[in-house]
Amino acid sequence: MRGQKKQKKQPHSNRYLSLVQKVEKDALYTPLEAIRKVKETATAKFDESVDMAVNLGVDPRKSEQMVRGVVNLPHGTGKKQRVLVFAKGEQAEAARAAGADLVGAEDLVEQIQKGWKGWKNFDLIVAGQDMMPIISRIGGILKARMPNPKSGTVSPNPAKVVEDIKKASRVEYRVDKAGIVHMPIGRASYSEEQLLENFAVALNALLKAKPATSKGRYLQKITLSSTMGPGFKVDPNEAQKLAEQVKA
Repeated sequence: MRGQKKQKKQPHSNRYLSLVQKVEKDALYTPLEAIRKVKETATAKFDESVDMAVNLGVDPRKSEQMVRGVVNLPHGTGKKQRVLVFAKGEQAEAARAAGADLVGAEDLVEQIQKGWKGWKNFDLIVAGQDMMPIISRIGGILKARMPNPKSGTVSPNPAKVVEDIKKASRVEYRVDKAGIVHMPIGRASYSEEQLLENFAVALNALLKAKPATSKGRYLQKITLSSTMGPGFKVDPNEAQKLAEQVKA
């Protein structure tokens, strides 16, 4: 009806708003305290992912300050991923045995060149090193999904990469335009100890990936949250101490 103001839609559910009340403004938690808070507020009807967001003291616009890499978490992420592999011969057979969802070589490249879009249904694309000259033909189609040595998706042993992915232990990370790295470190159903160990290993990988040209504080802000829950700030100093204890 005319004259009546439309009610604004509430941006968050009542469940989320009630959970936010459990967050102390400006509070910094130890990694273990933050993990406990995240588990406490992961009340959705599914097993929520536990995610880490790290603001880094880098300028992603500068190529020498790009932070990216791969880390294998000791307890995995709990996420199952579909993998497409470019390989042939013994490497192809090994990739299939490791659990690859689709394996091909020139035939697969030809399919994609002819317009097959099924490759988009896979979470990761892996390739043997010897396949790169062939795959380069479809680089313009795959674009950001193109297998890359820096992300660990090009390997002399693609079966091992597939094995790590299928164990859900392999996590690829890359700093975004805002200087933030987002990484899953497990599920809400994981124990505190499992999440803490995954957190330490993930953060240790970021510390090792620190660019030589990065000046000032590197770990600026760390937040832990579940898929549907609020974020809890972690004390960067406490987090770094924990991460530095990880054995190589």
